[in-house]
Amino acid sequence: MAGLIRVQPDADLGEVVEILERDGGVIVENFVDDRTLAALWDDFAPALDACAYGEDWYNGKRTRRVSSLFARTTHLTPVVTQRLYLGAARAIMQKPVPMWIGKSRVEMTPTIQISGTQLIQIHSGQGKQPLHRDDALHLRRHPGPTSRVQLMVAMSEFTAANGGTLVIPGSHHWDDERAPEASEAYPTEMPAGSGLIWLGGVYHGGGRNTTENPRTGMTLALDLGNLRQEENQYLAVPKEAVLAYPEEVRRLLGYDRCPPGLGWYEMEDPYVVLEGGDDRIPAAAAPA
Repeated sequence: MAGLIRVQPDADLGEVVEILERDGGVIVENFVDDRTLAALWDDFAPALDACAYGEDWYNGKRTRRVSSLFARTTHLTPVVTQRLYLGAARAIMQKPVPMWIGKSRVEMTPTIQISGTQLIQIHSGQGKQPLHRDDALHLRRHPGPTSRVQLMVAMSEFTAANGGTLVIPGSHHWDDERAPEASEAYPTEMPAGSGLIWLGGVYHGGGRNTTENPRTGMTLALDLGNLRQEENQYLAVPKEAVLAYPEEVRRLLGYDRCPPGLGWYEMEDPYVVLEGGDDRIPAAAAPA
């Protein structure tokens, strides 16, 4: 196949889910509006400008990375709740799991949660990142059920020349013994404001930037609620920053209980810490 299918924000959710389950990825044009994109740039640009390049070959010695994104802006709600991204993540990952409790057969549906967040700015001279699967962090076996649905928003234009994310369509169907080849990967090419959605089992990586200008992307990951978050959101996002977001986002940040009983606080839904103004949990210091 010649790269990934492109859709508009009003695309049918069921069709997008089918594309993701078959191809492993999809490009959503006009994923965020110009106003949201500008607000995110206003909030994130100072941190990017102050950030040093990476110190290792994997993260990129000509690449800047900034995390703790929900602590740095209040404008991520339309991104993480965008109907195709959040809707597809829920449809693909929140599937009932049967179990027996005594003599009763019940079904439990897991929650999903925000896992890692990062700005990735690839500068001139940066080479290709090794192709990898992000769900390897949880030592997942392949092929198998999806445990991560990831998003890359183009904060600036993505091209084949400036490091547009390389993706191998369909690679989530491969077993764990098949190695990825660079010749199988397609560069993501999309204008600023577009979004690449892909499944955690898909091989991908940052591309080589042979231009004079940096390529900036913002990535968010949604994982199953019964897995440890890649980025520790409880430390990354101070309580006061969490409270600036609506309930749906607060729960996605981890203030939720995943059935049958993961993440509780005092045997209750941890959301009570936010809802009741419980001060037993100290607020973390805001990132510099």
